[in-house]
Amino acid sequence: MADTDKEEQQLDVEPDAAMAGSVEPPAEREPVAPQKSKSDAAADGRLTGNMDFLLDIPLEISVELGRTKILINELLKLGQGSVLELSKLAGETLEILANRKLIARGEVVVVNEKYGIRLTEIISPSERIERLK
Repeated sequence: MADTDKEEQQLDVEPDAAMAGSVEPPAEREPVAPQKSKSDAAADGRLTGNMDFLLDIPLEISVELGRTKILINELLKLGQGSVLELSKLAGETLEILANRKLIARGEVVVVNEKYGIRLTEIISPSERIERLK
């Protein structure tokens, strides 16, 4: 057993002695980006897929020129050429609604002989949330 202890000691010493003769600075390593697990990659794919799905949802956009209230009796009397007076003044900003929720305000423009709306104000997300309360 004494011989085996000497061999173990020699084995321990020999590698150290070999390294002492040829000491080199450790090679610089390039930073390694953390690799995504399969579940992370799948989640990224789902998010992209879900976002694409959301981007394809149709919205009903409407523009409100104004409002008025009339009695049913007056409604029944309406005919071709009748005029309804609205609550807004001429030149006042219009309201742009997405699925009946106010998202912006704008003004009427004519583009290639068609009506259009130039957006003059976008309702902030916080203001839209406040209107829901």
